[in-house]
Amino acid sequence: METQIKKEYSTDLKLAEQAPAELNYKAQKMGKQVSNFLAELPDKINKFYQEYKLPILSFALLVLTIISLKIVLAIVGAVNGIPLVRPFFQLIGMCYTFWFISRYLLKNSTRKELAAELDVAKQEVVENTGLES
Repeated sequence: METQIKKEYSTDLKLAEQAPAELNYKAQKMGKQVSNFLAELPDKINKFYQEYKLPILSFALLVLTIISLKIVLAIVGAVNGIPLVRPFFQLIGMCYTFWFISRYLLKNSTRKELAAELDVAKQEVVENTGLES
């Protein structure tokens, strides 16, 4: 029985002596892997950005647009909460609508003028985006 205990003790002792060396080796190996990963990370991020540049920028623009819209709506909601401001904005909107109708939509010549201005604006947009047919 004592021999068996001594064998187990000696085996445990050998494992205990090997454990720090093996642990040190594993730690060094893991450290090298982490170091290599961190060294390659900027290149990988740059490659990812170059490959997916348009979707990333589109997503960022979409997020910024949504945030801006929420801010504008919050400001308009706060301003509309002030007494008499909401009816004043409605009056301005009705006056502008009346002016636009009387200026551009009542006469045939002014409708043609508006159509020509819209065609010029469409042509500028198409030229700037490169979508000419």
